[in-house]
Amino acid sequence: MNAQIPRYHGWSLFGLLSLLVLLMTALILAFNPDLIEATRTAIRATARTSFALFLAAFTASAFAVLVPSPLSKTLVRERRFIGLAFAFSHLVHAALIYTYGQLNPEFWPGRTTVGNIPGSIGYLFIILMTLTSFKTTTRLIGRKAWKALHVSGMWVLAAVFTYSNFKRIPLSAWYVLPFGIMFSAIVVRVIGKLAQKAKRVATDRKLTQ
Repeated sequence: MNAQIPRYHGWSLFGLLSLLVLLMTALILAFNPDLIEATRTAIRATARTSFALFLAAFTASAFAVLVPSPLSKTLVRERRFIGLAFAFSHLVHAALIYTYGQLNPEFWPGRTTVGNIPGSIGYLFIILMTLTSFKTTTRLIGRKAWKALHVSGMWVLAAVFTYSNFKRIPLSAWYVLPFGIMFSAIVVRVIGKLAQKAKRVATDRKLTQ
């Protein structure tokens, strides 16, 4: 019996997730009379949607190994489109940050070059991973280079999210939660990779016996 394909999958899933991000942003901007404060709220909201989408893509393969289920298999199958939705969410996030900088002239002078480095590196990897998330560009750079880019990119983004939440803990204890979630996701991914490797070794042993 064939597994039932969810109603939203592939590009339709990407479209739905992107539409939800846009709708959320539009509602925040529309219902807050103070445009500057509304933009700040939307920045925080899109940071959270990006975080949630990244977590889904980052832990998908690990959960498929550790907790096999229709949901974990679906996450693995749709990981590319979830990742693209994450990139879209972070594009909206970047646009909001730029807009906030235009509305609040004190914003950019208050930022330091060193402070902008992690985010800039993160966005560089998001751009590179997005551009290489299509069959044409994957063939162009080769499978080996594609895997190296996407694996390293996921770890770089995980480090950026972890650092970004950790450095804000002194500002608000609330950031302990996303920091803890991101740290736990890293542990889950590492355990998943170790379990996958152990499973592969056990399979190879059976074949050679």
